[in-house]
This record gives sequence, C-alpha cells and structure tokens, in this order.
Amino acid sequence: MSNSANSNDAVVIERTFDAPQDLIWQMWTDPEHFKKWYGPNGMSIPVANMDVRVGGKRLICMEMQTPDRSMKMWFTGEYREVAPNERLVYTDSMADEHGNVMSPSAMGMPEGHPETTEVTVLLEDLGGRTKMVMTHAGVPADSGGAGGWAQAFDKLADHIAAVLNGQ
Repeated sequence: MSNSANSNDAVVIERTFDAPQDLIWQMWTDPEHFKKWYGPNGMSIPVANMDVRVGGKRLICMEMQTPDRSMKMWFTGEYREVAPNERLVYTDSMADEHGNVMSPSAMGMPEGHPETTEVTVLLEDLGGRTKMVMTHAGVPADSGGAGGWAQAFDKLADHIAAVLNGQ
C-alpha cells in the first residue's frame, strides 16, 4: 500500500491496495463494508443508508462513545456519478438525523467552511492491485479532515486484509 496527499483546497489521497478493483468498489458502495472502515479512529458508523445510483441519497452517522455520553455527527449527500469499479462522485453535507442539511457554523465548524463538499473516488486496476485516488473538494488539505481520511484509509486497509483472509 502506498499513500500520498496534496492540494490546498481539497484533500487528495492516493493509496494502492493489494486487492481487486471490484472489492475496493464494494468498500465504498456496500453499507456493511462501509460501516467497518469509514471515519477516523474512535468513530463507529451505526447508520449507512446508501442508495448508490445517480441522484440517490446517502445518510451516514458517525458516532463516538465517551465515558459520559455518545456524540453523533450526521452527513448527507447525493450521488452524482456512479461508474461501477471506476468512479464514484457524491456530495457531502453536515445534517441532522433526518438528512436535513445543517449550517457548518451551527455545527461548530470554522467560518468559511462550505455547506456542501464533493468526494470523488477513482479506481484503477493494476493487475490484481487497485490504485485509489480520493479527492474531497472543499476540505483544506491542512485541515483535520485530511487526518480523518488518512485514519479511515488505514482502517480500510485493515478491513480489506480481513476480508481477503476470510474473516
């Protein structure tokens, strides 16, 4: 697996996985796989409603348990492009549990954070291995979002290994 990140107005991460392209696609489009790896360390995904088709909606809940309480963050979006095993594009916005878009400032985000961002995932077959390039436009490369994605992709690599090992 290799990794790189660059760009100022977007998080761009490239990783190569020792797994076939269709398995990496499933990691992004199958809710049960998605729940196992998405989000930074310490976060779980109790809800992943994903209607993966152009115009389909998504509603994701990230949850963090603390000794005192559970903190939930909801995200919604719409799939804009779906080219199986090659390209996935969707919007991402902070939301309530019903999928209503919430203002980033109301959710504690810094001034100027866009209400809607866009995630693009490109997959390329490398003869049994897969190169994945993920671009999250609207999230600065030097933000906490970049670190969250890097942690999520470490979890993705672990989940892929578990799936390939039959676990």
